[in-house]
Amino acid sequence: MPDTPAAGATPAIARLLRIHGRVQGVWYRASAQAEASRLGLAGWVRNRSDGSVEALAVGRHSHVEAFIAWAHQGPPKAQVLRVEVIETGVEALDGFEQRPTV
Repeated sequence: MPDTPAAGATPAIARLLRIHGRVQGVWYRASAQAEASRLGLAGWVRNRSDGSVEALAVGRHSHVEAFIAWAHQGPPKAQVLRVEVIETGVEALDGFEQRPTV
């Protein structure tokens, strides 16, 4: 029997983020992983070869929105210029991990 949300449960949403600015070499991925875990989100974060960071956040709407708000600031040494947010399909993932650069 497939898993279905309990009565009254909030369905999960997923957002793909592309974070631009000074976001590599400033602990952005580790900080994003810690923040996502604190919020109870599933997903991943990785550097991109163009110098940006990409993250997939899956979870309750309010928690994903909180992560997006955090992404606009990032860790103390980051200088975020722009965050692109793209709606995407929900993936069944366990936890939040750092992935290799693409």
